[in-house]
Amino acid sequence: MLRVAVFGATGRMGSTVCSAVTGDADLELVAAVDPHHAGLDLRPVTGVDADLRILPAAEALDPADVDVVVDFTATAAARENLRWCAEQGVHAVVGTTGLTGEDLDELRRTFTTSNCLVAPNFAIGAVMMMRLAELAAPWFTSVEVIELHHEAKVDAPSGTSLLLVQRLAEASGEWDPDPTTSEVAPGARGAEGPGAIRIHSVRLRGMVAHHEVVFGTTGQSLTIRHDSYDRSSFMPGVLLAVKSIPDRPGLTVGLDALLDL
Repeated sequence: MLRVAVFGATGRMGSTVCSAVTGDADLELVAAVDPHHAGLDLRPVTGVDADLRILPAAEALDPADVDVVVDFTATAAARENLRWCAEQGVHAVVGTTGLTGEDLDELRRTFTTSNCLVAPNFAIGAVMMMRLAELAAPWFTSVEVIELHHEAKVDAPSGTSLLLVQRLAEASGEWDPDPTTSEVAPGARGAEGPGAIRIHSVRLRGMVAHHEVVFGTTGQSLTIRHDSYDRSSFMPGVLLAVKSIPDRPGLTVGLDALLDL
């Protein structure tokens, strides 16, 4: 049985992860970490059926008692948490977005005695969306990406859309140039990602996570869209990552590496 600690345990994603771990017979939730509710009992704070007192930081953990850390925090906090995991030889599964290429290079250097998986999206459908988009890319001449998220998401564009655009740019380098010559309202054409592919970010109350790829070519268009209506949609992927990470040496980026796509 793998022993799991959840960082960011009282956030919306963190508490959902705690609940998923406690409901899996192959996993044991041994620690919940969140400085905002340190010292409180996990059950009344999150509703998760686990008799644990919330810890303030990674340093409050005994690394000998933890096999895998799951991190859904903020970018700066995740960097520190992952340094602790690497130093202590604890495996890590990371859903926190905002990590840069330099951060990933550091993880490749430091995770030598334990392993780390970083994924911008743990929904199986989102992984399939990206793969289908890669297959379609060479057959179209233009593409744009729209991502829609809840009102509490602080980074834009989303990590999923950035990875998606990177993979589209690698799948095809022949896209029509942007015809816009006069941007009447600055920013109306969205952000320019790899391959000059445009990304449009929407933040609205009532959303969870939604990504749409719109392809165009002569006389036709193709739209590939994935919708997560509830955070439970991410849990099968999170649990798969937790169970797989002990056998994935070094750094793994993206859930698709576990799905043999």
